[in-house]
Amino acid sequence: MNPQLLVIGNVNVDLVMGPQQPWPTPGTEVLLPESDLRVGGAAGNTALAWQALGVPFRLVANTSADALGRWLRDPFGTVADAWPTSPRACALSVGITHPDGERTFFTTLGHLLDFTLEAVLSQVPADAPLGAIALLTGCFVTPALVAHYGDLMTTLRQRGYRVALDTGWPDGGWSSANRVVVASWLPMCDHLLINEAEALGLTGTASCEQAAVILQQHLPAGAILVIKTGAAGARAWCDGRDVTVSAPRVIVIDTIGAGDTFNAGYLAACVAQHGFEVAVAAGVRMASRAVSTRPRRFIDHED
Repeated sequence: MNPQLLVIGNVNVDLVMGPQQPWPTPGTEVLLPESDLRVGGAAGNTALAWQALGVPFRLVANTSADALGRWLRDPFGTVADAWPTSPRACALSVGITHPDGERTFFTTLGHLLDFTLEAVLSQVPADAPLGAIALLTGCFVTPALVAHYGDLMTTLRQRGYRVALDTGWPDGGWSSANRVVVASWLPMCDHLLINEAEALGLTGTASCEQAAVILQQHLPAGAILVIKTGAAGARAWCDGRDVTVSAPRVIVIDTIGAGDTFNAGYLAACVAQHGFEVAVAAGVRMASRAVSTRPRRFIDHED
């Protein structure tokens, strides 16, 4: 089977703890009310959401050879069979949640340092099925791969994939160098899926409207720009049309992986040939469900 949905990026362990406010004084110990150890990473979160939807997908990733690396593979079954293993320790993100639903991450890269272009292309089919989309995500936590993103995007398009990109937040912020690098990728993107802070940081603007004008100048004709606006929902632009989808009111438990879950719902709707307005609404609905449930759920039974 050659699925239409493919995601390339980081799978790592997420340790979510909190809530915590204010930030603790160095040298002290803080007792937190909750913790959750789970399979995560941007690509891992997206794949888990697709798995919940019951749609076929391919997850291109790597793991460590230690016990945590083996644990990361378990939920994905045969999907993980092609993943190479690294001798490094498993990548780990500790997410500290705050009472307002936001979070702070502390991440060690571990096995992600060995996620290379060669490792990716060995897992990507030579010929994509009609209508297939490859999502690139977790860019800046896979440094050996991100250095060759231009080559990766070119090859994906040659193999028949439409390319979706979620940049994430770069280490060190949106420096001039990071802006130039990401701008060089945009002409090869069919879907740009970023959050509001990333859009403003990438363009140096003060509003989504201003950012959208600049970003669309770099994207090819027919590309869809989505700016995820957190509790407000999402906005999208395509060929002179724009849509705003409001998020339902929910009690937020934690927002970790919300954008990745949005990507899953949105792209699943895209390959099902729904219009971009319907796809954006599907992403908002799925992300809202995920951030408001524990244990985390991606869909309602009636969906």
